[in-house]
Amino acid sequence: MSEPIHDGGCLCGAVRYRAVGEPLWVAHCHCESCRKGSGAAMLTWVGLLQDQFTWTAGAPVRFESSPGVRRAFCAACGTPLTYEAVRIADEVHVTAGTLDDPASAPPTLHVWWEERLSWLHTDDGLPKFAKRARGADPVA
Repeated sequence: MSEPIHDGGCLCGAVRYRAVGEPLWVAHCHCESCRKGSGAAMLTWVGLLQDQFTWTAGAPVRFESSPGVRRAFCAACGTPLTYEAVRIADEVHVTAGTLDDPASAPPTLHVWWEERLSWLHTDDGLPKFAKRARGADPVA
């Protein structure tokens, strides 16, 4: 059986990517950096292995949003595309909304729940983690 292929790209189509393999996880992130970087109340990320990810068209612009963290976006239309961090160098996180088929990667958890906006309410039954999920217990 072949591994799933996840293609995606920005709004204008100038930057495209491909990932091969099952996502490691899919998470709604509520941190302030993700909110500011996306202009949304939360941002949904798909965690993928770095060695299974390639840019297939165009080249994104990268921005160091905090020490050891780089976010990539399209210079033409501004679409946020990826998140990479030195502390998890074997992973790349892509914004779920940029997948050609975002329904193929349903969310499995919430992270940085402690930074969520007070007016955002979710009843999705997914585990919620105060900060990162690795090695932590859910708070709700």
